[in-house]
Amino acid sequence: MGEVFWVGGRVAVRHLDRDSRRGLLLVSPTAIYAILLLAVPLSAVVLFSFWTQDFLTVDRTLTLANYREAIAEPLFRVLMLRSLTISAVVTAVTVILAFPVAYYVSFHVRPDRKALWIFLITIPFWTSYLVRVFLWKVILGFNGVLNTSLQGIGLIDEPLTFILYNANAVVITLAHAFAPFAILPIFVSLEKIDRSLLEASMDLGENRVTTFLRVTLPLAMPGVVAAVLIVFIPTVGDYVTPRLVGGPDGLMIANMIQTQFLRLNNAPMGATLAIIAMALVTVVSLIFVGLNRRYLRGQKR
Repeated sequence: MGEVFWVGGRVAVRHLDRDSRRGLLLVSPTAIYAILLLAVPLSAVVLFSFWTQDFLTVDRTLTLANYREAIAEPLFRVLMLRSLTISAVVTAVTVILAFPVAYYVSFHVRPDRKALWIFLITIPFWTSYLVRVFLWKVILGFNGVLNTSLQGIGLIDEPLTFILYNANAVVITLAHAFAPFAILPIFVSLEKIDRSLLEASMDLGENRVTTFLRVTLPLAMPGVVAAVLIVFIPTVGDYVTPRLVGGPDGLMIANMIQTQFLRLNNAPMGATLAIIAMALVTVVSLIFVGLNRRYLRGQKR
């Protein structure tokens, strides 16, 4: 086993040392797993997107007809825009709520109790995601816990109708489901901050607010970026939550993809919508990462 490279216009082979071979051997199963279960299905989806559905058969002639239809169809555009909007709102709400929790655990909880707090934060992972969604249906329902409680204390005369079977319910449910995913990376970034930097800022005359804005927040941005990406990317493709609590006004692009594959028997169009959604998520994520890098460079100056 060796590495091929050019030396003086000739091909030479440098043999890998024992550690390199051992490392390559350890990585190989993971690489093969990723190729078989990720790259191959993704390649199949991409290929399907260039085919068309001809009633009961698939026309394997390569064409861009599906992409033209997906862009021209108003329903697809509405669902895609709604998906990006809901995911952006969920991400903002989740990160804004997660940061204070992570900050409190990192800066105000005794070191010997931090593990307990992290344990408590991860408890929702023990429960099925589907069960948590159904619990929110019980809480937000017309005769659910929230409406019954508000009516019981006299704050409302009739049940609230804007908290279930719409985009609001999707945002609430997804924000709760992904909160632990946002708390953990932010907590890790806050734990890595050198406390002496905060003390130096205070010694130089900064108050707690300016110290947080000029020292703590910039140093915690890697965790914030990780939290944003961890929440934003999967929520765009979520179809269970919109189906159960979203109603007609809360459906997202993933629900249309499911419909194309399973109900309309139009796998090529479903694959096309999936590829477009992936492309949009990738573009939005890259834009966010680029803006964050510019922000950090500005802070360093």
